[in-house]
Amino acid sequence: MALFSRRKKSDSDDVSAERPEGVIEPGEQPVAPAEPPAAAVPQVTISTSSFRGVGAPADATPATDSTPPVAARPSARPPGPMEAPEGRESIPGVQDNALLATALAEISGAAQPVQLLNVARQLLQGNVFLRVKGDARALIAEGKDLPLAVATRGDEQLVLAYSSGQALSQSVHADGDRDTSAMAQPVMALLRYVLDGPYAGLVLDHASGDARAVLPTALLERMVSEADADLRIKTALSAKRTESTASTIVDAIVAGAPLWIAVNQAEGGPVGVAESRAATGERFLEVFSHPLELLALGRGDQAVPLKSEQLVAAIRGDDGLTGLLVDPAGPWIRLTRDDLAGLLTRAE
Repeated sequence: MALFSRRKKSDSDDVSAERPEGVIEPGEQPVAPAEPPAAAVPQVTISTSSFRGVGAPADATPATDSTPPVAARPSARPPGPMEAPEGRESIPGVQDNALLATALAEISGAAQPVQLLNVARQLLQGNVFLRVKGDARALIAEGKDLPLAVATRGDEQLVLAYSSGQALSQSVHADGDRDTSAMAQPVMALLRYVLDGPYAGLVLDHASGDARAVLPTALLERMVSEADADLRIKTALSAKRTESTASTIVDAIVAGAPLWIAVNQAEGGPVGVAESRAATGERFLEVFSHPLELLALGRGDQAVPLKSEQLVAAIRGDDGLTGLLVDPAGPWIRLTRDDLAGLLTRAE
C-alpha cells in the first residue's frame, strides 16, 4: 500500500504513512545535479502499411536465442539481458530494485543523457527506498506524518531515494546521521508524490559515488504521463519468468496497456519500423512499453504510439512476421503468433 497522501505543491514536506516495509538508520546530505537528459524525440504519424519497412540495417553479429539483435549503430547501447537479475533483500522483507541499481552502476564520471534515460526506464518497476527524519515506526504509531529527507540545491529541494538497502547504508556510513529511518515505496507512488510537492526532482543513490543520478521534474512528468498506471508489462518482464509470463503480457496488451514502436527514415527512403531478426531468420516487430525504453537505446529512432488495431493489422498483414519483441533494451521477451492468439481472436 502506498504511504503517500495526495497534496498540492504548496503543502508541507511531510508524508503520511501507515506502515514501513523496513527500517534502518540513515542520514542525508546535499548533492550536485547531474546533466539533464536530452530533449524528447518528436513523434511522427505513420500508416499501418509502414510496418513492412525496417527502420535500421540488419545486425551483422549472429544472434542467439537469448540475445535480440539490434541495429549496428556506433551510438546505440547493447541490449540488456533477457531476464532481470535475481532479486536480493538488503532490508529483510523488501527486494532491492536490482535493475535500477545496475543502471546506476553504469555511470562513470558525469552522467550522460542516454545513461540518465536508462536509469529512468529502469526506475519504472519495483520499489525504491526513502529516508524519513526520526523513528518511522514510532511516528506511525503516534499517527504523525513522516517527513522525507531531501537534498538542497540553492533554493530547490530534491527528494532522496535509493535503489537498494546497500545504497542507503552507504549514505549512513557517509554522513553518520543516525536520527533517521528508511522504508520502501512503490515507484509510481513516489513519482506522484514528488510531482505533487514543491520539489525540483529526485536524487537516486546520492552517496554512491558516480553511481547516482538526478532526475528533474520535467523528466518525471513525462515518465508518469506516458506510463501504464499499473506498469503491467514492466512488472511482468522484471519478475522471475514462468510459463504464464507471456500470457500475462498479452493480457495486458489486450486490456489496453500502452505500446510504442520505433520508426526511422533513411535519407531519401521510406519511413520504416524497426524489427529484430533471430539467428534462424525469424522476424520480430519491436514494441516498447514506454518511450524511454526506446530512447535509452540511443539509436536515434522515433517513438510512435501503437494502437491495438494497428498491431493486429500489422501481424495479420505480414505472414512473414513471426511475432513481437517487447522492450529490446531488456529485460525483454519474444511473443510468437501463438502467444498473441488471444489478441488476434479478440480483435475479430
